[in-house]
This record gives sequence, structure tokens and C-alpha cells, in this order.
Amino acid sequence: MNPKSVLIVAHGQPSDPEPALAELQNLAIQVGARLPEWQVIAATLATGLPAHHGLVFPMFMSGGWFTRTALAQKLAAVGGAGRILEPFGCDPALHDLAVQIVEQAVGDIQGAEILIAAHGSFKSTAPSDVAFHLARRFLGLGAGRAEAAFIDQDPQLIHVTGFGPQAVCLPFFAARGSHVAQDIPQALTGFAGRILPHLGGDARVPALIANAIVAGVSVCADRCRYSGSSQP
Repeated sequence: MNPKSVLIVAHGQPSDPEPALAELQNLAIQVGARLPEWQVIAATLATGLPAHHGLVFPMFMSGGWFTRTALAQKLAAVGGAGRILEPFGCDPALHDLAVQIVEQAVGDIQGAEILIAAHGSFKSTAPSDVAFHLARRFLGLGAGRAEAAFIDQDPQLIHVTGFGPQAVCLPFFAARGSHVAQDIPQALTGFAGRILPHLGGDARVPALIANAIVAGVSVCADRCRYSGSSQP
């Protein structure tokens, strides 16, 4: 196993796999520019994993069974092996970045109205746990209203009401796929505020990922560190 090799893995988009792969490969190039001694490569599950031996950075927004178990199994199935790092969405530094982004957008979090748009899951609470944790973080910083709503679970984005014109929505997504480009705007037709760019597209993300790779924090062995977070 090469400790200086890292594979950045994302789900990709089975219906149109190549653009998502190209986006991830471009991200890997930017991360690699910050880690000149490392080999940084990228792959999506939609296009298939290589027989990689080294670290694996999941470009996923939450922990759970998939990142703890299934990803290693999929890698082993093609002859690879590696240590799975904590997913992108679980990195506390990413949550700090989310706060910075929203603060820059609204000027002052005190009294602000913030909606976190995430994927969610009807099968696992792990994706919503992270989003709810971030919403609670904003409330602790003095936000007047901070909620998380989802595409794939309750509370659903389509049912969001009552946000004013000064509100902002932060898409808690790693990549700009159909969820960000289509599903969120379509679900939020009644949202009076502004939809910000997706979190994973921020220019500061490659440096954040590079730092996470060097830190080498492994995915939680038992359950996601945010497990048990509930709706604020």
C-alpha cells in the first residue's frame, strides 16, 4: 500500500456519468497541486473504481454503513485495498467553511434565516444527522432561523415555507449534479430567499481536502460522529 497515494471517490451520476467524473478529476488536480509529494486520483462509482492501494477520500456528505463497509468492499472487488478516510461532509473544517460562506452572504449571522438543503435518506439517518448538526451550529451562532430540509426524506424541501426575502439556502452537496442544478431550484419555487452555490464548489475546498488527506482521520469505525443529531 502506498501511503502517499489517495483516491478521491464520489457517487457520480449513473444517468450521465462523464461530466461528474470530469468534475471530480479536476478537483483531484487542484488537490494534487497542494500535495506535490502525493499521487491524487479520482473515480466515481458510476464509472467504476480502479484497483487502488492507498488512502481513500470519500467525497460524500455523511458517514454511515456505505463509507465504513460498502466502499471497502467495492474496492476489494476490483483488487484494491485502502484505508477509508472520514467523508468530506463530516470534516469540521467544512462546517467552519459553511459558516464563513453564509456569513459572507448575509453579512451577519445574528438573526439570519438559513436553510440547509441536503439529500437525506429514507433508509439511514446518517445524511440528515450531519445537516441537522450544521443547522444547530448556526442557531448557536445567533441565527434567527436555521433548518435543514431534504430531497429524499422529511422534512422535504418542497414543503419549506415561511422564509423571508433575506434568507439564504446553502446546498449541502459535494458536486453540482442534477440535485443542485435542477431538483433544489424546482423544490424551492416558493422560497423567497437566495440559493447559494453548492458547498463543494467553493474555491477553498481543494485546500480543505488536501489538509484532510494529510491529517488522515479514518472514517468512524462504529457510527458517524454526528449520529443522533436531531432536528433543531
